[in-house]
Amino acid sequence: MNVAGIICEFNPLHRGHAYLFSQLRQQGAEAIVCAMSGNFVQRGEPALVNKLARAEMAVGCGADLVLELPTPWAMATAETFARGGVQLLAMAGCDHIAFGSECGDAAVLQRVADTLLLPDLQEDIRRELTAGVTYAAARQQAVQARLGDAAAMLRQPNDTLAVEYLKACRREIVDIIPTVVRRVGAAHDGGMADGFASASHIRQLTGQGRAEEAFGYMPEPAAAVLRRELAAGRVTDVQYVERAILARLRQMDEAVFASYDGGGEGLYHRVYDAVRRCATLEELLVAVKTKRYPAARLRRMVLAAWLDVEPAPDTMPYARVLAANEAGRRVLRQMQNAGQPVLTKAADVAALGTAAEALFRQEAACTDLYVLAYETLGQSAPGSDWRLTPVMR
Repeated sequence: MNVAGIICEFNPLHRGHAYLFSQLRQQGAEAIVCAMSGNFVQRGEPALVNKLARAEMAVGCGADLVLELPTPWAMATAETFARGGVQLLAMAGCDHIAFGSECGDAAVLQRVADTLLLPDLQEDIRRELTAGVTYAAARQQAVQARLGDAAAMLRQPNDTLAVEYLKACRREIVDIIPTVVRRVGAAHDGGMADGFASASHIRQLTGQGRAEEAFGYMPEPAAAVLRRELAAGRVTDVQYVERAILARLRQMDEAVFASYDGGGEGLYHRVYDAVRRCATLEELLVAVKTKRYPAARLRRMVLAAWLDVEPAPDTMPYARVLAANEAGRRVLRQMQNAGQPVLTKAADVAALGTAAEALFRQEAACTDLYVLAYETLGQSAPGSDWRLTPVMR
């Protein structure tokens, strides 16, 4: 069985994602497995709609199996995000890892990934950092000194993620063949082009009350799910939880902030100081942001503190099923036959060991806070992760 894997967020699913599915089918994929972020995403925000709704979008638009990438991996650096996703795809027995790319050249992407794994490259990066540039810029300059123009792809968001996926495959010693699909239409975080729009543009339209316009950039099955969630008041807006986040931050001692600062550069001092001075989240983020600290990193740190999320473990203790169709269920049977820890019912998590139970309880607690960001508070009852039933088609 030819199984292709995708690491994704689908926040929300749009025509570009459906195009990726169709390209994989044309290249012979018999099943498409998605390792999808749960309720929080890598940019440090709650997803527009919950993970079950987004998984439903996926199986309605061409995917066969959707597995949850839990918050410690989903709301982390690109490197950790990629590591968790690759581990899930390996558990699913994927033959290929597929991704969109601005350059579309798998060989060049692999060269950049292998260069970034060289032990002595970190010294070059540290030397570049002394000039006060961001880590991303320092890394690109260090790679450019070795590979020349090929390093330019580290300026492109999809190429950068692709490189992290390839690095993770090397580190995890996973024998998965990369399948590169050149990105078409709108740029990442861009507006619209050639009938395509980025997920960020769709979120922006939705937030502006222009949902009907947003639906036009989504496959109809995905648009139908978003339409339903909007009508039910289950679409998030961080403004609904802003006071709760600020309340948590103001109760924290400076030493506690340190545990959420993964960079080891003392960023938590700046965050703690800003919490003592700023009245809003936006004001806080502006006060802390510098050329060296990108906004996404700051949002992740603040949200991790609110959620009390611990760093991602070294290995994924289970593969939680969010949605599947018949082909996806065949993949699940193969996973179970191979002894993989597949989780379909919350009640079964204790049988998977203490690490699995601890992660699940943390994830369930994050979901209980996530639902507070819904427009309609009546939809925000706690305990939904314990009651979740996968979407089966």
